[in-house]
Amino acid sequence: MKPAVPCYYHLDVEVSPERVGQVKRILAAHLRYWNLEILVESVCHCAEALLRTIEEHAADKNTTIEMWWNGQHLITAVSDNSQDIGPHKAPQGCLAQIAALSDGWGCCATGAGGKIIWFSWRARAAERAPLVPPAPAPSLREARRTPRHVPLPEPALSESRDKVEAVAALG
Repeated sequence: MKPAVPCYYHLDVEVSPERVGQVKRILAAHLRYWNLEILVESVCHCAEALLRTIEEHAADKNTTIEMWWNGQHLITAVSDNSQDIGPHKAPQGCLAQIAALSDGWGCCATGAGGKIIWFSWRARAAERAPLVPPAPAPSLREARRTPRHVPLPEPALSESRDKVEAVAALG
C-alpha cells in the first residue's frame, strides 16, 4: 500500500461552456493520480455545478480552482472575482448539490469582492491511501504524578573537586 503524500493542485481558467468539460477531465486525472478514484465523480460534479453557475451568471469569468489532499481530507475550492454573484446570492440548487455530495462545505468573501466556495471529503477506509493513526494520549488513570521532592545524588567527583580546590588554595 502506498502511503498518502500531501498534494496540491492549482488551476486558473476562464470559464466557457467548452472549458467546463476540460476542467472536469483535468480534475479527474489529478484525483486518479493521487489514488482518489472513489472521489472523482463527486468532486467533478460539484466543480461542474459551480463552474456552470459562474459561466451563466458572472460577468468576470476568470476562476481559480484549487485542490488540497493531506492524506485524510480532500478540499476543493472554486473562487471567482465576480461581484455579480455574492456568497448570499449563489443559486441555492448549486449549493444544495454541493451540500448533498460532500462531507463539508463553506463559502467566504474575498478581498476583491468575489467569493470562494469550498467543499471537502474525508478519506474512507475503501480508498487506497491509508489514514495516519493519531498517537494515543494517556488517560487520567495512566498518568502518574511527579514527585514533589526528589533528592539529587551527590556527584562522584565532588570529593576530588573539593581536594583539588583546597590544594590550589594552599599552593
